[in-house]
Amino acid sequence: MSQILDKLQQAHTRQDVPAFRPGDTVRVHVRLKEGEGEKERIQPFEGVVISKRGHLSSTTFTVRRVSFGIGVERIFPLHSPMISTIEVVRQGRVRRARLYYLRGLKGKAARIKRVERVTETAAPESKS
Repeated sequence: MSQILDKLQQAHTRQDVPAFRPGDTVRVHVRLKEGEGEKERIQPFEGVVISKRGHLSSTTFTVRRVSFGIGVERIFPLHSPMISTIEVVRQGRVRRARLYYLRGLKGKAARIKRVERVTETAAPESKS
């Protein structure tokens, strides 16, 4: 039965999602409706991914940023039509899947080490 549900949910997933993990800094471009009219604008929300959970179409991720000294967290459904694009700004090295401990830290203590990961799409170099 779950194979049938997985196939159904596969149709509702988006294919343009970059590979990101907790600890990465991402910029999520969110579509916002303004006023009563049909006006729509795109607002970027940049921060550190502190958790990622779910499976297929129910996948969500939490992004945390500090705005004017106050921590702001937003939970985004990964396959939502309200998300225009997701950019990975910086990749971080962490040893946990949930970074809730960042809530209690501020300033330099809340920094995450930067790491450059090898992407799977990169072709190996050939020596000629």
